[in-house]
Amino acid sequence: MDRKQLQHQVASTRRSLFDQGYLDDQFIQLEHLQDEANPNFVEEVVRLFYSDSVRLIQNIEQAMINKSNIDFGKLDDYMHQFKGSSSSIGAKKVMKECSKFREYCYAGNIEGCIKIFQLLKQEHATLRRKLETYFQLVKQAGLAESA
Repeated sequence: MDRKQLQHQVASTRRSLFDQGYLDDQFIQLEHLQDEANPNFVEEVVRLFYSDSVRLIQNIEQAMINKSNIDFGKLDDYMHQFKGSSSSIGAKKVMKECSKFREYCYAGNIEGCIKIFQLLKQEHATLRRKLETYFQLVKQAGLAESA
């Protein structure tokens, strides 16, 4: 693929992330912070989000193991952290699922929490795959530019 095609594919992939509701304006704010001194800033922030969110997912799963003794306050605290982390990269669909989860926590509905948590993990994984593809294209386009 030539440079122009790669650049078009990068732009198209990026646009689809917004059009499909995966990302919001916070992602654009991160991009504005990226510069020549920090050319991989956005990718690094996203990588940190995913490494941190793995820990949060494990904590939430652990907190939901014993359905008869659920600490909804603790679950809500974990999900509040998850939502904040998601917000920092503009992960719009993930944040939406976090909000739904928290509503089920407030209602004391563990079955609702479990159901939404599965959807949240799916959105989380889907966004990860899409962003990995996007960052790979960005790198390829950057290599094509310098060639």
